[in-house]
Amino acid sequence: MSDALHVVGGGLAGSEAAWQAAEAGCRVVLHEMRPVRGTDAHHTEGLAELVCSNSFRSDDAGTNAVGLLHQEMRRLGSLIMREADRHQVPAGGALAVDRNGFSESVTAALEAHPNVTILREEVAGLPPEAWGPTILATGPLTSPALAEAVRTVTGEGELAFFDAIAPIVHRDSIDFDVAWFQSRYDKAGPGGTGADYVNCPLDREGYEAFVAALVSGEKTSFKEWEASTPYFDGCLPIEVMAERGAETLRWGPMKPVGLTNPHRPTEKPYAVVQLRQDNALGTLFNLVGFQTKLKHGEQVRVFRTIPGLERAEFARLGGLHRNTYLNSPKLLDATLRLKLRPQLRFAGQITGCEGYVESASVGLMAGRFAAAERHGLAPAIPPETTAMGALIRHITGGHILDEAEPETPSKPRSFQPMNVNFGLFPPLDRAVKSPDGRRLRGPEKAAAKKRALTDRARDALAEWLGETRAEAAE
Repeated sequence: MSDALHVVGGGLAGSEAAWQAAEAGCRVVLHEMRPVRGTDAHHTEGLAELVCSNSFRSDDAGTNAVGLLHQEMRRLGSLIMREADRHQVPAGGALAVDRNGFSESVTAALEAHPNVTILREEVAGLPPEAWGPTILATGPLTSPALAEAVRTVTGEGELAFFDAIAPIVHRDSIDFDVAWFQSRYDKAGPGGTGADYVNCPLDREGYEAFVAALVSGEKTSFKEWEASTPYFDGCLPIEVMAERGAETLRWGPMKPVGLTNPHRPTEKPYAVVQLRQDNALGTLFNLVGFQTKLKHGEQVRVFRTIPGLERAEFARLGGLHRNTYLNSPKLLDATLRLKLRPQLRFAGQITGCEGYVESASVGLMAGRFAAAERHGLAPAIPPETTAMGALIRHITGGHILDEAEPETPSKPRSFQPMNVNFGLFPPLDRAVKSPDGRRLRGPEKAAAKKRALTDRARDALAEWLGETRAEAAE
């Protein structure tokens, strides 16, 4: 199919890229290597399988950059957001999904699309030039053969970092005489009630013993080629966080704020482990922030010391996988094409974005860029004041090392995977004040600034799409 747009990789980015291009009238061939070749993290052959958390994080489009990205993707007809909304499960202020139902529906939508052909095969090396324009969305689990081919053509020595996945437990094995349901500050998110997380409390002695067990527990050993691969700070293993200091977890995934234990309402927990619903039936819950490289036997032993999880039965234990990403600011142009071979366009986590939604949004833009080119049009890049524009700008335009100071093992490249956040947005051109003109300070100022950034983003997206602001805010 020489007249088709080829997309390599059926994860969130590749699925979204294929959908966008197909919806724009392009014939698309989507190549997915599973089940012909599996990975260390996937368990099914479904497209857009979620291998880590089942959360798309905050859905607050007014004061949260991730929620704003959700809204922008919905405006642009995102398949990933459409199916996430259809398969949401309660998760406080977050958008979490039934991972199996979500993947199955994304797969079904692409299989049914008249412009999409799905080929189950590994692309072992760079796509042949005869394919023409191609999107590589092979993600953090790019096959070794393709990763080596990319490494060779780019001249980049390192393309990898480590990522870890959290364990999942059966709800009916949790002791609710100890644990309880509550969201932090009773916040109700999409499809939620304000009591969407299972909370397991620890006193000081229990917390300190738990941290000691994490630090001393037997870990997965690395192969020689893995030993120097760094972690991404946004998905650190729980035991790596514990090694950074005794209080690190209490200020991270185990913070006890915004919660009251109904079993002991007068006693404030010293730390709290939270579990989030993982499937629509509500029978499975994952340990929030508990990505781990502990060996499986150690996970069972250590995690069963958590109050309420003494008899926990695990549907899946945590694990570690090796991620791959490009030095994108150096290698990609503003529309995600490889500068050395412009017919190759990259999308998703391999570009150096981090997170489900971010990966899908970059896939969305790659699909739209490629479709525009197929129709003889110049790709339209979203304004950098939007969430999508800010993310693409970060990927393609920031953190380039001085060429006079080449990277070395002691001085690695500065570009690292990044979640969308307001720090990527251009500064506001005016001071933020209250409606009556009063100067704001502290948390009030921070909240007002976020609202101003999201208002500006919606205006920019509306102008870019040729819509009114009211239409863009729907």
